[in-house]
Amino acid sequence: MGSIVEYLTAVTVPIDLFTPDETRALAPYFTNTDRTVFALTNLPETVKGALFARYSRSAKSLRRLFLDEFLGQVQSAAPVEGSGVGTERADKLYAKVLNEYGDDSVAQLGAAHLACEGVSNVLTKVLEWGRLMAYLEQSTRYVPYTDRPNGRWKYHVPVELDGSPRRDEFIRTLDHAFEMYARWIPAMEAHFRAKYPKAPEDSDGVYRSVIRAKALDTLRGLLPAATQSNVGLFGTGQAYEALLLRMFAHPLEEVRAHAQLMLLELRRIIPAFLARIDQPARGGRSIEYLAETRRTFEEAARPIVGGQDAEPRPEVVLTDFDPDGELKVVAAALYGASDLPDDQIMALARGLSPDRRLSLLRAYVGSRSNRRHKPGRAFERTSYRFDVLADYGAFRDLQRHRLLTLEWQPLSTRHGYTEPAAIDEAGALDDWRSVMDRSADLYRSLIASGLRDVAPYAVVMAYRVRFYMEMNAREAMHVIELRTAPQGHPAYRRICQLMHRAIAEVAGHHAIADAMQFADHSEVELERLQSERAMEKKRLS
Repeated sequence: MGSIVEYLTAVTVPIDLFTPDETRALAPYFTNTDRTVFALTNLPETVKGALFARYSRSAKSLRRLFLDEFLGQVQSAAPVEGSGVGTERADKLYAKVLNEYGDDSVAQLGAAHLACEGVSNVLTKVLEWGRLMAYLEQSTRYVPYTDRPNGRWKYHVPVELDGSPRRDEFIRTLDHAFEMYARWIPAMEAHFRAKYPKAPEDSDGVYRSVIRAKALDTLRGLLPAATQSNVGLFGTGQAYEALLLRMFAHPLEEVRAHAQLMLLELRRIIPAFLARIDQPARGGRSIEYLAETRRTFEEAARPIVGGQDAEPRPEVVLTDFDPDGELKVVAAALYGASDLPDDQIMALARGLSPDRRLSLLRAYVGSRSNRRHKPGRAFERTSYRFDVLADYGAFRDLQRHRLLTLEWQPLSTRHGYTEPAAIDEAGALDDWRSVMDRSADLYRSLIASGLRDVAPYAVVMAYRVRFYMEMNAREAMHVIELRTAPQGHPAYRRICQLMHRAIAEVAGHHAIADAMQFADHSEVELERLQSERAMEKKRLS
């Protein structure tokens, strides 16, 4: 615990201060009121879900949001009181099952809501790695990063820089990035108001919201990966165990320290599920295995890929697919409607004419009224692997999709940066490029000083990162239709539009691409306009 206290003292993390009355009001519902990592207790599941949903679009901390918007509703309802009845017996039973019988599936039966506040965008990607968890992260579209708690911009200064001559350079560079970001928000809003005048049918509230979102979307490329965010997590004991083991094996102190903070809070509500983390032969060995394997493989890979220059590639490349993908999807669809063996059905499907296969596929997809109407698991019979080179801001949005395989390379300044047209139109180009140049200089300086793991903190979100997304056709339908919606950010809309075209034109899977009927290829200027209009209409009704 002493190391955690030292860590929290060393880093700048904004922590809310509560009055004695507020502290008493919060105590039944949160595992602590004075730390940045805490769990939710004694609240109905619907309240926890609504609180997290509100959290992602608010600049407030979760506990402050609870006090301001939820406490009255909770107090007016019958409280859900925590009870110790049977807890000790249950803990012993779980320990026996998990440790003696090895029945890991039991750890899927208990879950927890956890909040991590003031964590860097580097750490948010670690937190959001696991498939079997749910996450909500503070949005750069709805929350302007202009607050300065205790006179400091909201970014993480790695403790690895303590005593290093690079620390002052790091602070100067990131201060400059935040100053440019904050300075240009009013001017960018004015630019968009002039470019997109308010329509008579839109209310002032809708118009303000749309213009603000457009300005923040455009300027988010100035924010560094060290920018602090709030993340809400919900997961089972098994998912948390896997996450914490990965975090304890991570090379960054911020990640390891937050693993300890999270473990401390989770043990107050689901202790039996996390008992193995401290056991040297179980959790200890797993942590050693993860850390050792990472280091060993990096050493083995460096002579092979270290001296190579990246060849130029388009923003999105479909690098792998099955030419027989549509045929196999038809066969998979027929499987559930028959009692024949798989290989026999495949032979039957291969003997059908292309038109007959197409009609079967259309019948399997059915009449979809909206994007939430998905065809069955036959669409999981074929998959696509996309290599993507996109700005870090777009990567953050796409990385949160979990029912696929996604891996990214270390964030750097080597792949250049994006430059929205509005930056030049609004007269912000010189300031934009000064932030890009200083970020690159700091990144190179940190690399030269042997701080390779720390260097990504210095990279601003306009810089590109390379990652791949491998997904079956069913998940591709979900990702592409969701992320091409008109209210989406232009960067990830373009990426998913390119994916959709590649499925049809490169893979030649026209029927599968056609089934993704809610993929939107329209040109949109004010992305949030239709969505804000719809939300206002719902509120008024």
